[in-house]
Amino acid sequence: MIRPQLLIVAAGVALACSAIAAPAAPALDASNPFAKPSSLPLQYPAFDKIKDAHYLPAFAAGMREELREVEAIANDKAAPTFDNTIVALEKSGQLLARVNATFGNLHGANTNDTLDAVDREMSPKLAAHTDAIHLNAKLFARVKALHDKRASLGLDAESTHLLERYYKEFVRAGANLSAANQAKLKAYNGEIASLQSDFQQRVLKGANAAALIVNTRAELAGLSDAEINAAAAEATKRGQKGKFAIPIVNTSIQPGLSVLTHRATRERLMKASLERGTKGGEFDTTKQVLRLAKLRAERAVLLGYPNFAAYSQELETARNPAAVNKLLGDLAKPAVNNAKKEAVEIQAAINKDGGKFEVASWDWPLYADKVRAEKFNFDDSQLRPYFELNRVLVDGVFFAATKEYGITFKERKDLPTYDPDVRTFDVYDVDGKLLTIFIFDPYARSNKQGGAWMNEYVSQSHLLGQKPVIGNHLNIPKPPAGEPTLLTYDEVVTTFHEFGHALHGMFSDVKYPKFSGTNVPRDFVEYPSQVNEMWVTWPEVLANYAKHYKTGAPMPKDLLDKVVASKKFGQGYTTTAYLAAALLDQRWHQITPNQVPTDVLSFEAKALADAGVAYAPVPPRYRSAYFSHSMGGGYSAGYYAYLWSERLDAETVKWFTESGGLTRKNGDHFRKTLLSRGGTQEAMDLFRNFRGRDPVIGPLLERRGLTATPSND
Repeated sequence: MIRPQLLIVAAGVALACSAIAAPAAPALDASNPFAKPSSLPLQYPAFDKIKDAHYLPAFAAGMREELREVEAIANDKAAPTFDNTIVALEKSGQLLARVNATFGNLHGANTNDTLDAVDREMSPKLAAHTDAIHLNAKLFARVKALHDKRASLGLDAESTHLLERYYKEFVRAGANLSAANQAKLKAYNGEIASLQSDFQQRVLKGANAAALIVNTRAELAGLSDAEINAAAAEATKRGQKGKFAIPIVNTSIQPGLSVLTHRATRERLMKASLERGTKGGEFDTTKQVLRLAKLRAERAVLLGYPNFAAYSQELETARNPAAVNKLLGDLAKPAVNNAKKEAVEIQAAINKDGGKFEVASWDWPLYADKVRAEKFNFDDSQLRPYFELNRVLVDGVFFAATKEYGITFKERKDLPTYDPDVRTFDVYDVDGKLLTIFIFDPYARSNKQGGAWMNEYVSQSHLLGQKPVIGNHLNIPKPPAGEPTLLTYDEVVTTFHEFGHALHGMFSDVKYPKFSGTNVPRDFVEYPSQVNEMWVTWPEVLANYAKHYKTGAPMPKDLLDKVVASKKFGQGYTTTAYLAAALLDQRWHQITPNQVPTDVLSFEAKALADAGVAYAPVPPRYRSAYFSHSMGGGYSAGYYAYLWSERLDAETVKWFTESGGLTRKNGDHFRKTLLSRGGTQEAMDLFRNFRGRDPVIGPLLERRGLTATPSND
């Protein structure tokens, strides 16, 4: 996942300017760490010097500074040229970009009450500043004048693409609207920004509050002694000494469901997860969901689109909701059919175990593992001793990257970090020169957003003379002191996945900051990261990192074979859960303002039923009330992107496999044609440059174990 910053920046230029003319004001105090670029290597943030109190004045100064820059561009008496208008915009707003990048990243990874308050205050202000740039009539006139004669400007391909992107962004932001409608748009944008911030904060706090409290060790049967002790410590931390607490993670399905043998505990844990945000009180998000759906729909109509999804997907590779609906719809029926076939085997396992009940959502993970254990003589717990975190990172993720791209890594201990568990690495290119600095933040914290993501603290740009500083953020439970960090198979996959995003940012080789790294369509951005997952089980890579944490013995080949085979079982469940969330996201964003419901839960139930994915034993990966990807912004109307990208990923994995696998030749081709190009071309053109043709869906269906049910259109 790519986590958006507080302000979505159009590359290095933060498209944000005050809605009111900025009066002359003093520059940011020199003692503020954001007053000038960091003096640390590659402008790595000075985390040891940045205090919470520095953000608000830096934001204010950054907006003042950018406003002056933009006003100078808009009021330039010289005729508009590409350099004095478009390039000038790309160079503007660097102070605001610095503070926004660091704040946005830390607010996700290491927040507190003060940062939450800054987020609430700045979200609507930054939305207003963004409007001020896009709705500046003089500025748009200059951009339009250049766009109208773009064919005669003699620009190179990247510059032409940049000009076209700016023009589209201004138009999509309302530059052609009347003054009255622009005023409406500003109001929409401000309220949407505030609501998204409020939703995200409620979801995080609601997940913390929803932790399951149990009274006895017996209720935690199935957990290890270390896990039970950790639950006791968690309860004590929450003021419940003598009891046990199981924290809630961001997805619907909770890790404990696969091991807890006390059914009543599983049921309570599942319900605590699924009911988040819907029970009233300070963490309820249903009002925010309904209001966001209404505002997004009204905003889209104001801009001339039938619904928010149509607006959102216009610049994606999918282009329109019809294409998205076709992909999701074609897979829904076969996915649910596969899940129901899996349910027959799961029910048989329940019956064999003496269970007198029908499989429910809180039973599926536990008994799915039992089916795997019986079918493949294997369960996930056998893997964890071979997946020690440091080995996975250094001997797995880094090893594969070195073999594929020739880059090398050196850990450094001298750079400041915002948490003691954060690690930093210099990454060197094939010529021995420093390519990037990589920040690795592996552990879950109560003040850290759920899930896993990559972001950029500094984006690459030849125009600005910047090399990237990249972060990967995971949510691996931290073991008790002195215990090794042993990963699940899924956590290993996630570690490789997020590093795929990191490679996309590290290898960026573009002139303009707007196109740097992962500044590509949302339904393309997950593609390179998914490709990087293929090395998890690649024999040469696995043999290098999958070693028993005590003995150093390699993982037995038959165990790996069982892993690969067992992953085929459960694809119906996994695909159905994902599709249910993706279809919910589309349903919320393909409605008109008059179709916005008054009740979240009934709307959600009908949407799932209408889409054919309402299957109670398999809940959506996210429900609406805690669906931060969708309601919190970033992936609104875009959660389908993972599946859309996987179609490209499956094709690419097949290409790598047929072309010799993990070789420098293959890696260099992928890097040159795609990873290094950022957003400098249309995304599908980049894929064609790499693959030599358009994608087909066959490899995806084969991977997912699905039989296509094509639609008629």
